Amino acid sequence: MTVLEVFRLMAVEYSSVDDDTVQQWAELTAPLVSRKQFGKLYEQGVALLTAHRMKVAGVSGGQTGQVEESGGLQMSIADTLRVSSYSEGSTSISFSNAVSTGSADSELTLTEYGVQFMKLRSMVIIPIRCSGEVR
Repeated sequence: MTVLEVFRLMAVEYSSVDDDTVQQWAELTAPLVSRKQFGKLYEQGVALLTAHRMKVAGVSGGQTGQVEESGGLQMSIADTLRVSSYSEGSTSISFSNAVSTGSADSELTLTEYGVQFMKLRSMVIIPIRCSGEVR
């Protein structure tokens, strides 16, 4: 399967986004995924990371990408990703700081696609750990 075919299966919310747009996002994302390390899972890795990046950027796949507030204000899901709490009376908004924690993967936890990408990556890439012991 091609990256586009995998993307279409896994990111159904983007069915209304044209193939050219998805292809452009996939081309921008492909250098971030190692074909050698991911092997047979390369297309799936690129598709998941592409969907994640599109979600974070606020690319809307139609109605599923929109949230309408009671006051008629329309926001994309990307606009709400970092809001951790919201109050209306006396207006109080709190933002999560997941991205600022310093973890290289913190941004990936903002979307389900990013979490799935991390799971896939952990299957194919084994981190090197040093316990400080000398043989």
